[in-house]
Amino acid sequence: MNIFVLSTGRTASTTFSKACSHIENYSFGHESLRDKISHERLNYPDNHIEVDNRLSFFLGSLDQKYGNSAFYVHLLRNSSETASSFNKRWQNKHSIIKAYAYAINFLQIENLTKREKLNVCKDYVNITNANIGLFLKDKSKVLEINVSTIKEDFEFFWNSIGAKGDINKALDEFNVKYNPSLSTENENVVLNKNKISRRNSNLNSIFKFLKIKK
Repeated sequence: MNIFVLSTGRTASTTFSKACSHIENYSFGHESLRDKISHERLNYPDNHIEVDNRLSFFLGSLDQKYGNSAFYVHLLRNSSETASSFNKRWQNKHSIIKAYAYAINFLQIENLTKREKLNVCKDYVNITNANIGLFLKDKSKVLEINVSTIKEDFEFFWNSIGAKGDINKALDEFNVKYNPSLSTENENVVLNKNKISRRNSNLNSIFKFLKIKK
């Protein structure tokens, strides 16, 4: 049985996938086929758990390939909190919220006010959850998991799919904060540190090549 964890993103999906790594009788992946297109985009192995918020753009194809045979999880978080988290990610190179604003809604991002940016995030969250909800309407194996009660909900999920492994290690993953949203100021600090790190790495490679010691 294949299991798909659907969400808007910014809903502890990275942490959920980390918890699934402690399941021994299913393979798991987090956005594992995000760079594939056509039939390869949904070509997952049997008995696999896939956590990927971008599957919300492939719901029609997902229905055609897996339909009612799969088990679906709708990972949910308070919509205002989710929107606020997205609102901190406008500077990300591959930000889904930037794509939604510019490519889908033809908005000039540089002209948006702070309030308008937050409203774009709220719109994306609401529309994506509505699309997922409609997709799941006729599915028989569906479980909603809420971030506010994620440990209890994950344990129920574990039992529902007949998971085998170390449940305690899986639950411990929810004590770790993975992939947090940063403020623009903090994000710029991280980006600058990464640039410096890459520059130093390049210099080290040059020095090594020339056999020059720093």
